[in-house]
Amino acid sequence: MTNLSSYHLAQNTAVYGLVLTGGKSSRMGTDKALLSYHGESQQKVMYDLARKICPRAFISLRSDQQKDLPSEMETILDRNEFAGPFNGILSAHATHPRIAWLVLACDLPLMDLDTLKKLLDSRDPSKDATALATKVSGLPEPLAAIWEPAGLAKAREYLNTANSSCPRKFLLNSDINLVFAENDQVLANANSMEDYKRIKEVLDSK
Repeated sequence: MTNLSSYHLAQNTAVYGLVLTGGKSSRMGTDKALLSYHGESQQKVMYDLARKICPRAFISLRSDQQKDLPSEMETILDRNEFAGPFNGILSAHATHPRIAWLVLACDLPLMDLDTLKKLLDSRDPSKDATALATKVSGLPEPLAAIWEPAGLAKAREYLNTANSSCPRKFLLNSDINLVFAENDQVLANANSMEDYKRIKEVLDSK
């Protein structure tokens, strides 16, 4: 009975959007969240995508980034308890511990609404997470995934003893649902100025 009750509770868990922008963008040399591929900042593009399928969405950021945001965007400040992307993800979990999170990196300029709808439609709340993957790699993309509250609680415990703070490594050792994107390109991320120029050329040629 307890397991059944837990399953129904998970089924009814809301999903909020979380756009991660708190990284240092050291390889890019400028803030990736503020780059424009579609005529406006990438953080706004991703935030707007999340808002189209989630009842609420938040920008995950450092305190010094707040001045760059429009006032209508909801934010969650990094608590600086963990390294890497888990810093933002678990800060969101601490703020709303009963919510599932659609986590999106800000540097996915080819991500589209249809892919996110497919991810949401394929969500399995009984798993730790439901993650997009490319057909080529077959690996979960932790920054294009829906993280369930139970999975995030496990991640927090995992980080207390783990040697690695890599969210993909955590997912590879967790009970997850993989969703393959129709087009692998939607998971292309832009980490360098060369990536930025290449992806801009792809977009400008359409």
